[in-house]
Amino acid sequence: MRRVFMVNFGVFLLFCFGFLSNSFGQDNLDSDVNSSSTSVYIVTLRQAPTLHLLQQQEEAKVNRVRDKHHQGSKHGDTSKFTKPKIPPRNISKSRYWRSRRSAIVQAHDSLLRTTLKGEKYIKLYSFHYLINGFAVFVSSQQAEKLSRRKEVANIVMDFSVRTATTYTPQFMGLPKGAWVKEGGYETAGEGIVIGFIDTGIDPTHPSFNGTDTSKRQYPIPKHFSGVCEVTPDFPSGSCNRKLVGARHFAQSAITRGIFNSSEDYASPFDGDGHGTHTASIAAGNHGVSAVVSGHNFGSASGIAPRAHISVYKALYKSFGGFAADVVAAIDQAAQDGVDILSLSITPNRRPPGVATFFNPLDMAMLSAVKAGIFVVQAAGNTGPSPKSMSSFSPWIYTVGAASHNRVYSNSIILGNNVTIPGVGLALPTDEGKRYRMISALDALKNKSSGVDKDMYVGECQDYDGFDKNLVSGNLLICSYSIRFVLGLSTIQQALAVSKNLSAKGVVFYMDPYVLGFQINPTPMNMPGIIIPSAEDSKVLLKYYNSSLERDGTTKEIVRFGAVAAIAGGQNANFSNRAPKIMYYSARGPDPEDSFLNDADFLKPNLVAPGNSIWGAWSSVATDSTEFEGEKFAMMSGTSMAAPHVAGVAALIKQKYRKFSPSAIASALSTTAVQFDNKGEAIMAQRAYANPDQTLSPATPFDMGNGFVNATAALDPGLIFDTSFEDYMSFLCGVNGSAPVVFNYTGKNCLLSNATLIGSDLNLPSITVARLNSTRTVQRLMTNIAANETYSVGLIPPFGVSMKVSPTHFSIANGETKLLSVILQATKNSSIASFGRIKLLGNTGHNVHIPVSVIVKIASNR
Repeated sequence: MRRVFMVNFGVFLLFCFGFLSNSFGQDNLDSDVNSSSTSVYIVTLRQAPTLHLLQQQEEAKVNRVRDKHHQGSKHGDTSKFTKPKIPPRNISKSRYWRSRRSAIVQAHDSLLRTTLKGEKYIKLYSFHYLINGFAVFVSSQQAEKLSRRKEVANIVMDFSVRTATTYTPQFMGLPKGAWVKEGGYETAGEGIVIGFIDTGIDPTHPSFNGTDTSKRQYPIPKHFSGVCEVTPDFPSGSCNRKLVGARHFAQSAITRGIFNSSEDYASPFDGDGHGTHTASIAAGNHGVSAVVSGHNFGSASGIAPRAHISVYKALYKSFGGFAADVVAAIDQAAQDGVDILSLSITPNRRPPGVATFFNPLDMAMLSAVKAGIFVVQAAGNTGPSPKSMSSFSPWIYTVGAASHNRVYSNSIILGNNVTIPGVGLALPTDEGKRYRMISALDALKNKSSGVDKDMYVGECQDYDGFDKNLVSGNLLICSYSIRFVLGLSTIQQALAVSKNLSAKGVVFYMDPYVLGFQINPTPMNMPGIIIPSAEDSKVLLKYYNSSLERDGTTKEIVRFGAVAAIAGGQNANFSNRAPKIMYYSARGPDPEDSFLNDADFLKPNLVAPGNSIWGAWSSVATDSTEFEGEKFAMMSGTSMAAPHVAGVAALIKQKYRKFSPSAIASALSTTAVQFDNKGEAIMAQRAYANPDQTLSPATPFDMGNGFVNATAALDPGLIFDTSFEDYMSFLCGVNGSAPVVFNYTGKNCLLSNATLIGSDLNLPSITVARLNSTRTVQRLMTNIAANETYSVGLIPPFGVSMKVSPTHFSIANGETKLLSVILQATKNSSIASFGRIKLLGNTGHNVHIPVSVIVKIASNR
């Protein structure tokens, strides 16, 4: 089924997290602190965090060297001394880090004791690396006291969030493309660490063995300093050279008294399945057999199968998660030295305030980007409405969900030769033979009272009420009602009942009250099918009822005349048109604020396979009953799409070790494809119900730059790079943002020499929310390939004239050139229109820049 994982984000904090503590106030928590007015708050202090101080020290060192060189140089050439070093990625190994952390923790404790002297509170975390602050469980009155302290810059209360492969590497062209270019799957992603903030991991799964299927051991990533927790359910030896780090964060949930250690596991172990699944998509071992219900569905592989995995569990099966725990996980991942950070987490609502970007999660990720970490986030499963985007900020790489061309088709052939399509990873009935069908409602021992006693008897959940002599050897017809959607009834239970009754197979018809629910192929250990269409279900029932013979007097059924054969659904079909944008994938334009004003940059950034994705599954996962006890599961959602891109990002980082996060984003975006496997424009589903009947061409607000192209992304030609300082200038340019920026980052916008609007950020796309007459937009390009000559092609948005300069240019390796784009509104319109700039290189590089203009106001002249 499609996963939408709810997370009650505890106090949403800003940037840094890291040092876990359980500091109490003067006494232990009692009824005073447990009052209804208490909550978790994330408090940010004005003093700079460790990361900022390290970078300031490097900048000062560079300035001293530059000044010294300038004094002794006749020409004053200091260009090679002007770039400070990035702080070491494995910062937690340094003596400075340990002393700095200790000093900050002591400062936090001192501030709390001084401010809340004699009162009760619980400090959950001290954050020091990405931000300087802490999470604390206090009353609203105590929070007010803290907010009045001069040391305190910002204080925020928690809010909720939600989480939004056997074949997809082939569909993405990896075996004959990206993997081959970089030495094959045997080395794909080697040396790169991907951090996952999710529900944990099952370390016993073969997708995470320390030696791959060729028995080659993984090298130890020297830049990584993470550790593995050891608990009874995550024992010593759980980690290895593949799984190099594992921690869990649950202090906020524990403080609230909602943490169930037996169900949620107070360890990195995955009791849900979601985290195991996402980790395997990005970096699972190559060649692992995906066996489900005894059938081998192929060999699974992650996108970067030789990449390392570090897990930061902050989401839990029974309650979701809290912001304070998630921010702590992000901070720890940054300290440990991960290269890529994958989050299938989005806020449960649009953050309030002057802009959506100013929320603790996004600001924590901004600091992670400053530390050199490429951050991938799921767009959210809130589509297909416009402005349904749940990932907001330009420094975050936002991924939507698309289909791929593999489909598991099943069908049932009725005795009247009508074929009805359906789903179900099921065995077929005997070839060429049709079996009698009998409805569960007609197979009861006591037909007069069975339905009265159990109105859900038609769902085939209880063995005792049925007449085995009637069912044995026949196809049992069961109802698929809303109770299956809610988890109150299950396919597996119906299959167990059918087997106990010696049924030949089972047929599920759709209750007409179940509307717009996507049913993924479900494993069945016997012949079976689910008919997902209510209309097709009516056809089945009409045939069944018309084939019954009844006694003329008693009206009792004397003969069941309906027969059918089930084709089976375990064999995949690879002829489907794909990709297409899934209806649930969140859409742009990006809402800039709670008033739904549009931002001047593109969201989503990209789409990737997210529908019907095979991935590793936790051995104890009970969230999806269809795959309970299995080692693999098929899931759908933007949660599945994001780790595909995280895996490709690892391949890019492996090849270009010095690439900044924005350079990786650029390589992914400019090389994306806009056409499907049939050479036609990618289509997008537009409605929740009957989505394939509402297809229309996808726009950048549906798919961003397009569908991920892993092979091309490893050779992008031109790069559009954006710095942390650019993002800060953008934030300072948001109207009324100066106090908020200062509170979150300590940056005084009033001292800034320049501000930027969103469309001025050096992004690989151009988005203008409001084009009032004319606007000039510029992009700075850097050539990372050999010398090349480019020609420029244009497709202007409707109602807009577009001129680009230069129209033809040569650019040497390492050289930069400025691209100027003049947009002029020629018609008044509030309907978004879309165009594209194509930079076509003479050695084969094709760089695509989508152009989106929403409101257009033409000049009266």
